Amino acid sequence: MSIPFWRDVRVLRVLLQVLFLIGIFLLAGVLYTNMLTGLSNLGLTLNLDFLGNEAGFDISEGIEYEPSETYLKAFWVGVVNTLKVSLIGIVCATILGLVVGIARLSSNWLIRTIAAIYVECFRNIPLLLQILFWYTAVILQLPRVRESISLFEGVFINQRGVYLPSPEPTAGLNVWGGFLLAGLVLAVILYILRAKQLQRLERPGFRAKWALPAFLIVAVLGWFLTPEIPFTLDFPVLRGFNFVGGLSLSPEFSALLIGLSVYTGAFIAEIVRSGIQAVAKGQREAARAVGLSESQTLQLVVLPQAIPIIVPPLTSQYLNLAKNSSLAIAIGFPDVFSIGNTMMLQTGQSIPVFAMIMVSYLIMSLTTSAAMNWYNRWITRNR
Repeated sequence: MSIPFWRDVRVLRVLLQVLFLIGIFLLAGVLYTNMLTGLSNLGLTLNLDFLGNEAGFDISEGIEYEPSETYLKAFWVGVVNTLKVSLIGIVCATILGLVVGIARLSSNWLIRTIAAIYVECFRNIPLLLQILFWYTAVILQLPRVRESISLFEGVFINQRGVYLPSPEPTAGLNVWGGFLLAGLVLAVILYILRAKQLQRLERPGFRAKWALPAFLIVAVLGWFLTPEIPFTLDFPVLRGFNFVGGLSLSPEFSALLIGLSVYTGAFIAEIVRSGIQAVAKGQREAARAVGLSESQTLQLVVLPQAIPIIVPPLTSQYLNLAKNSSLAIAIGFPDVFSIGNTMMLQTGQSIPVFAMIMVSYLIMSLTTSAAMNWYNRWITRNR
């Protein structure tokens, strides 16, 4: 005897899901209609035509831009600024977190304690307060331009930011680029041969043992064999009331970068520490038994097994760093959120601009997540 469809659990399960989706679409339709009605009452329409209008406002730093250019170009300046501080911050936070994470497991009491104090202090203070501290209590309290702190030749620090020598390409760059390409091809070949050798011997090892030195040798030889030096350094020089030439980092960018790097580095340090401690103690004992030093044990045995454990939570910290960069609005750094806020105030198109901002962060997050997931699969496959 067949079961009536209105009593069949399988049919009811599908029917309830369909009804739920219909309810979601109806609710979305009602909200969309209300939004269009509200915009119509304000004399606004839901479109992106305003992006072609003249922006009319200045942006303190970023890629080349003039106030007479469009809102779309202004928004792109904000996107590039956000990408710049996020990418550099990820690199700095990773290096800092790796060093501090390893230091937390040091046998030296002083090093271990300093690392623990750093982690417990900076990860338990709100990021916004840290950024404001670096900006108002540190950078703005630096000496004036004529009393700049000079760390190295051509490196100056003052209230207006950090000034560094910048590399300027010459005609010899194309020739040296050919050497770099040849070195890269050679490095890839040696990397593959080394990987096959380790696979044949069925033992762990550093796959880039031959590839990295070969690439560096070709690059160095190419530098000296190139008729003209590929790069020259443009040093900042004090002229009048400020430095000209070189590379300059504004106080806002510097404070945001330091705040993001130090804050995220504290979390990464704990991720590195937990990843290393997750490796079985017997692995270290076995490495010492075969005569490996502490650095060799860390490099060849512990870190290769810890990295697959570290990567997933590390990805989350990278995503947090990129999203936390929106706090730049507190110190006036023109990131995508800050410029988007200015666009909303001038055009009244809050919904399209908010959507553009959200899509920008979504693309950055999905790209970062995809890259880290690929890396995690690659290292897991090659363990």
